[in-house]
Amino acid sequence: MNKKQVIAVLKEIGLLLEVKGESYFKSKAYYDAARTLEKMEDDIEDLVRERRLETIKGIGKALNQKITELVTTGELAYYNRLKASIPEGLVQMLRIDGLGPKKIMTLYDKLGIATVEELTKACQENKLTGLPGFSRKTQEKILEGIERLQDYDERFHYPVGHLIGRDLLKHMQESGSVIRCDIAGSLRRKHEIIKDIDILASSHEPAKTMEAFVAHPYVEGIIGQGDTKTSVLLQNGIKADLRVVSDEQYPYALHHFTGSKDHNAALRHIAKQEGLKMNEYGIFRGENLIPCTNEKEIFRVFQMDYIPPELRENHGELEAAQAHTLPHLVEGSDIKGIIHVHSQYSDGNATIEELVKGCMSKGYHYLGISDHSQTAVYAGGLTVEQLKRQHEEIDRLNEQYRDFKIFKGIESDILLDGALDYPDTILESLDFVIGSIHSAFNMTEEKMTKRMMEAVQNPYMTIWGHPTGRLLLRREGYKLDVKKIIEACIAHEVIIEINANPYRLDMDWRYMKWAKEQGARFIISPDAHSIKELDYMNYGIQVARKGWLEKDNIINTRHQDNVWQ
Repeated sequence: MNKKQVIAVLKEIGLLLEVKGESYFKSKAYYDAARTLEKMEDDIEDLVRERRLETIKGIGKALNQKITELVTTGELAYYNRLKASIPEGLVQMLRIDGLGPKKIMTLYDKLGIATVEELTKACQENKLTGLPGFSRKTQEKILEGIERLQDYDERFHYPVGHLIGRDLLKHMQESGSVIRCDIAGSLRRKHEIIKDIDILASSHEPAKTMEAFVAHPYVEGIIGQGDTKTSVLLQNGIKADLRVVSDEQYPYALHHFTGSKDHNAALRHIAKQEGLKMNEYGIFRGENLIPCTNEKEIFRVFQMDYIPPELRENHGELEAAQAHTLPHLVEGSDIKGIIHVHSQYSDGNATIEELVKGCMSKGYHYLGISDHSQTAVYAGGLTVEQLKRQHEEIDRLNEQYRDFKIFKGIESDILLDGALDYPDTILESLDFVIGSIHSAFNMTEEKMTKRMMEAVQNPYMTIWGHPTGRLLLRREGYKLDVKKIIEACIAHEVIIEINANPYRLDMDWRYMKWAKEQGARFIISPDAHSIKELDYMNYGIQVARKGWLEKDNIINTRHQDNVWQ
């Protein structure tokens, strides 16, 4: 068993112990051990073979034995017994927003509820309200959480679709039976959440192309197979569709199956006004096909500029293409530096120098270190003394790496009253302050908006961090008057973060075009906790493009000398 698998088992043990109602410190020991291993570069097999595990702080004799058993045998008897002692449905319930281990065990002990289905029925029959800690409002929120969970089960994060779609596309391109082949659908439009993977191919041998598709190792089952469309279920539960057309039809089909439905309907309406008929097979004047060899030529039929797939949402892109006013969307090469990165000082797993080298290897010219502030004890938040020691190290590294700049920052918790997490004397010593909410998500919209307004008006707040606090497919964003806060950010010169973590992608791209038009400034940041996570920037760039953002709207496209101006 490799290190990643060991870490996953340790985290699950901690979770299972929580569900069982064991002491907080017992489950915490497993979480801490997992976090310790995540921070270490050493190979787990070397640690076991050289008997170095017991020398690591936080890994005592019992944990050493368990990790050794996992690494050497691939199994752990304790873990297997623990899993067997807890109904699987109880662990599934942890995915319901707002339902923690203690409440789950209350439901199990008092009502014998062991599955999500049983919980749904109990809520519908109003059986929860008599339990300690369960009000009618709690019951209603649990039902809402179950509905979201059921919806989430049919959806996947963009990176999952991207990685699998890329492999399927490569497989089809190498099959020898296709002329052209592309990803289509929401995946091509770079949606943060997808339901399936759409692939389009042109071929002279459709049957052979279909056979190649269903032969891919990812395919677990065939849902339907025909002459023009085949649907399969992949091993991770996601559905994939392959459509095959003639090469003459290919450009029209690619545009059509890229979508969105609203974009397609709007363009068909424009075609109708011009006396044309448009569908997935072509653009026709009467019975005559207007020949197009690619999508650019399709848009040219309507005297439009080419519309990038990310913008095809019917958010004004067709009008802008007609007026030749489409934005020059930001590119990855425009980004000069990375801000919002966590180091080993809090909950990151790399040193500051390692992060510097990682950024330099990717062509960046500056780095903003922003570990958690003191209130975030759960994430190793920095005391004032730790922050001073970090600043001393940054000063030394800035002397050492003269062609690279490290900025001193913090991700400050926004407290319940909207205050930031350090005295002004500390905040003024920083190059930038990211203000983020990490607690008390269930405030009313009025109170949460007031809390955020207080923070935005603080003269030391530089960046509004992960604006709505959402975790995609896990947690809805907190209730907030987003447009009011955007207006306040503009008024107080606070930069809006596009958090590029693919499980956040917050702010939502649907707000960006409007915010840009009002004069907002943005920053794309990875919220990285490791060198590998620096690559999250790619997802943030995609989201910024969907939000119509250009280079000049984003501050970390600037040179290090004027990034904060």
